[in-house]
Amino acid sequence: MTKGKSIAIIGGGPGGLILARLLQMKGVMVKVYERDLDKNVRQQGATLDLHNESGLKALQDAGLMEEFIKNYRPNADLLRIVDRKGNILTDQHTILKDDTITFGHAHFRPEIDRGPLRTILIDSLSPETIIWNCQFVNMEPSGDGWQISFKNGNTVFADIVIGADGANSKIRPYMTEIKPFYSGITVIEGLIHDSAEKAPDIHALVKEGKVFAFGNDQSIILSSKGDGSTAFYFGFKAAECWTKTCGLDFTDREQLLSWFKEEYSDWGGIWDGMITSAENLFIPRPQYCMPFDQNWKAGANITMLGDAAHLMPPYAGEGVNMAMLDALELSQCLVNEDFDDLQTAIAFYEKQMRTRAAEVAMITMDSTAMLHSDEAIPFMTGVLS
Repeated sequence: MTKGKSIAIIGGGPGGLILARLLQMKGVMVKVYERDLDKNVRQQGATLDLHNESGLKALQDAGLMEEFIKNYRPNADLLRIVDRKGNILTDQHTILKDDTITFGHAHFRPEIDRGPLRTILIDSLSPETIIWNCQFVNMEPSGDGWQISFKNGNTVFADIVIGADGANSKIRPYMTEIKPFYSGITVIEGLIHDSAEKAPDIHALVKEGKVFAFGNDQSIILSSKGDGSTAFYFGFKAAECWTKTCGLDFTDREQLLSWFKEEYSDWGGIWDGMITSAENLFIPRPQYCMPFDQNWKAGANITMLGDAAHLMPPYAGEGVNMAMLDALELSQCLVNEDFDDLQTAIAFYEKQMRTRAAEVAMITMDSTAMLHSDEAIPFMTGVLS
């Protein structure tokens, strides 16, 4: 069905890149159009934990497990649960780990930084597969395909378009008018470079792994990165419009510190060091989720994957894993000769994807609510026991 057809993947995140890899392995003509200027753009955010049944499964099918094993970060998955004063309640670093829990084990969730994972995926592709500096503007039907326009003035034709462009997908509106709903939780993200020197107390608490702290219906999550930095996230209940009405300048460290001391007033002083030591840029992120019952009519030449299709908060750690599993299943459907046509193949993929995503989204929203309640610490310590 894809023989002689060109596929345009909009977005060069893990989902879009591994889809391109899987399709190229099957001889499909594919290009990835990415808004970043080049491959050297620094990857922000926390590390990614890949799951055996999804992210790792996709890497295995893509023939990239050897490279992943060379680049993953042993022990970065180890977690500490602490209270709002920084007291350690559960510490996976001190729990004797079963040596059999390794690659191939259902409960092994190895961590890798976003940059190295992206490099593995980019290097696996044929030269010039990725077209950089291509920010999507719009597209129009053209014959049996699409004419796509980018901000740099370029236009291209593709027989099939796949949206892998994340939470604010520009491809999704061409498929459905369904919009996400607000979860009730807003997150502020920050990053401490060289945390061992700039925030030694925080660095020691994280111990090259992760920290989850809870109290007063609020959360703080810290995650170490391989370059010696520490990413952090404040999670709290807020109105959907809070980022516009709060009056905070998120490039002003002193403003944010004053806000934090007021809103997190009975948290221990150790946490202030996150803000005073961080880059002078903090990113507010209201958390959204797609409806659990979303549905749309499948198209014959367009589909989507990952957050573009099933955005949800990050508190269950499923985002990148679902995107990579979407890519694996979609690649299999697009080259499956048992389907009569592309629309049938796409419809089959989307039905499976939506069913799976709805189940995970419900679990994620339950977890999001639980982690911002009085039951957060008993819930998490119970999960880890």
